[in-house]
Amino acid sequence: MRRSILSSLRAHLGRLVAACLAIVLGVAFGTLAMTVHASASHGIDETIGKQYAGVDALVSSEGGEITAAEVAKIRKLPQADSVITTTGAYLQAAFPGLVRPDYLGIDALYDTSKIAGPAISGGRLPTATNEIALPAKQAEKYKLGVGSQLRLNSYDGKSWTVNIVGLVDDTKSVGSANAVATLAAVNIFQPNGYTNDIRIAAKPGVSQQAVATAIGGVIGTGLQVYTGADWIDEEVSSYTNGIDVLGGVFGMFAVIALFVACLVIANTFTIVIAQRTREMALLRCVGASRRQVFSSVLAEATVVGVVASAIGVVFGVALSALGLALSREFDWGLPPIDLHLDLASIVLPLLLGTIATVIAAVVPARKATRVAPLAALRPDVAPVAASKAGVLRLVFGFLLLAGGGLLLAASASMNQVLIGVAGGVISFLGVLAIGSLLVPALIRLLGALPARGGGVPARIAVGNAVRNPKRTAATTSALLIGVTLISLTCVGIASVRKTFDVTMDGEYPVDVMVQAYQAKMPASAESQLQDIKGIKEVVPVRTVQMKTGGQELTVTGIDQASVPSVVHSPDLVNQLKPGTALLDKNTMGMLNLDDGSDLTLVAGKAKLTVKAYRGGGLAAITVTQTDLVKLAPNAAVTGFWLDSDPKADGPEVIDAVQQSIPTVKELSVSGGLAERSSYTKIFDVLLLVATGLLGVSVLIALVGVGNTLSLSVLERTRENALLRAMGLTRRQLRGMLAIESLLMALVAAGLGIALGLIYGWTGTAALMGAQVNGGLQYAVPVRLLITIALVAAVAGLLASVLPARRAAKVAPAGALAAE
Repeated sequence: MRRSILSSLRAHLGRLVAACLAIVLGVAFGTLAMTVHASASHGIDETIGKQYAGVDALVSSEGGEITAAEVAKIRKLPQADSVITTTGAYLQAAFPGLVRPDYLGIDALYDTSKIAGPAISGGRLPTATNEIALPAKQAEKYKLGVGSQLRLNSYDGKSWTVNIVGLVDDTKSVGSANAVATLAAVNIFQPNGYTNDIRIAAKPGVSQQAVATAIGGVIGTGLQVYTGADWIDEEVSSYTNGIDVLGGVFGMFAVIALFVACLVIANTFTIVIAQRTREMALLRCVGASRRQVFSSVLAEATVVGVVASAIGVVFGVALSALGLALSREFDWGLPPIDLHLDLASIVLPLLLGTIATVIAAVVPARKATRVAPLAALRPDVAPVAASKAGVLRLVFGFLLLAGGGLLLAASASMNQVLIGVAGGVISFLGVLAIGSLLVPALIRLLGALPARGGGVPARIAVGNAVRNPKRTAATTSALLIGVTLISLTCVGIASVRKTFDVTMDGEYPVDVMVQAYQAKMPASAESQLQDIKGIKEVVPVRTVQMKTGGQELTVTGIDQASVPSVVHSPDLVNQLKPGTALLDKNTMGMLNLDDGSDLTLVAGKAKLTVKAYRGGGLAAITVTQTDLVKLAPNAAVTGFWLDSDPKADGPEVIDAVQQSIPTVKELSVSGGLAERSSYTKIFDVLLLVATGLLGVSVLIALVGVGNTLSLSVLERTRENALLRAMGLTRRQLRGMLAIESLLMALVAAGLGIALGLIYGWTGTAALMGAQVNGGLQYAVPVRLLITIALVAAVAGLLASVLPARRAAKVAPAGALAAE
């Protein structure tokens, strides 16, 4: 049988190429996910381990305060060899080119003879109180170097000029690094500076656990003691949680890609074995047993699986290396990550790819052994649709569909994500189970139009597409999975984003609020803000100190006509009118007011009574400019409310606003733009990553469509030749196959988009329903969904190109003579 297996592989290699490609893509994806995750985790583990080298125990200030008395107790322990405290200050630094100072964290230097300290990439460590070492990246950003000077300001109005004598090496840091100065300098900058932790090096021969236990016996409550190894694990975990989540997402998509690959493989082997029925019957006639035939098919699948999986592993490692190399070009707050290969990243994808291929070939192999030798030598009979197994499968499918639908409804009403996931999986399995009934029906429905207007080739194409319902359902199922997942991801993200936007409009109705502290704005301030890229509207506001309810509070006035252009909440826009005041939650509570209560504002001798309503996200008390003028006719412009372009880069806009209006000494900048922009970027990245990852499964599915069509062309060689002999042109033959492929792709796309809408909406309800208190918003990303359908249609047409060319090249006479 070994010779028979090898001969069969050589003879049918071309028909197995698509299956191999599906395996290569699925395994490569899995290898990429595991390798990147292993590399990132290993890189962070190694970096943090170096930062805490020499630390045998650590006392953290979680939930408590580290005092000098606690440090003294630890120093007296016989198990402790070196005890250091990490102390720091938080100041403002007047960096060159900035209108206002930026914040700078400064760590105090300590004895590094036993415990690792900051590394220097240029210059030296500070030794005097007027010296400092800046992080290298920050120094590069502001074009500072060794020998430059920097002005530091404290919150109590003190300032110092320090010399930059060194650059802290932050190329291997996890997150942003702080500057460093001597302990004496930090005590001058901030006498009551914060103490982060106590780091202890044990005496030789003392274990980490022993020194940690001794420390736990002398320190007060509220302080947490870790061994050095436990603290490193804690720090690594805090940084790798996101990586683990991302690794889980990658792994999930890798499983999806492998599952889609299994469908393609199973379909391919089913068709190939069906075409080799006579060949296997001859083997049975010359003495091969059913077991030998079954084993030979599985042996072929094993060889295909091992070879294709090995290629996929190599491809995945190469992509990982390329991706990590590109990641070093971007500043993501992570240290440079080198490629790290572990045994699991190589062996597991190889093993899973091979096992998946063998499992996918089991059912076709069993079918090959069930055909009697003499029956197989007779002409093939068209498959019967209404078999007992088929009926049971349909009944089972409808039961799964109904059960999954009930679980989806329950998850949406109970806000349970896990129930929703279970309902989605069960209902989708039901759709796959009834695919042999559903897909042909949809193809007939969709094919009615081309069948009427496309002539005989179009009618034949529709007939061919539904001739074998099980094969058609299996072919479209792979593409259906990919389209469904992409659609539900797009719909889910769009719905979550819309819900988030509505929530943000309630919490942060104004993008940017600029306020001068105890000063009025210069006449040119409005034009300066208007010139900032990304700012659409600039509306001036006036503030006056008034008395109300025994309290002296700031009242803000804004032109009522300008409110809709900068306030995103329609409710607040409608509420703010003459005779009303909008108060934030704290002010309402402080004044013991309810919605609709009377509020009397007093400014000098002027007095005005208005109705008070809650208006979160605005000023403490906001009134119309009409009411403010009644109380303070000469109120000056002290701030502006800004509306930004939705496509603007939030952090860049905020930085530009903070550095604007240089004549104003202290400028307060608040609003929801920064948070809104950060979440928008997250949504965009999620959508990009999900679409890219799921695109792999679609690519695999399209390989399956092309492969099925190619094998179908081989099966119908005589039929196509007969059509050619009866007058069908090559162009009509190619069109017939294109219509057949297009119909399958469009049905998969349409059904996948419909399922994606249902799953996306129910998933959004399960995920966000309990968090937004009835403000759930459902979205239909029409452009994206149309794009998905168009891509599927174009891909379906492309999948038909090679099979159609192959069919058109065969001469009718030669094909009719072929056996």
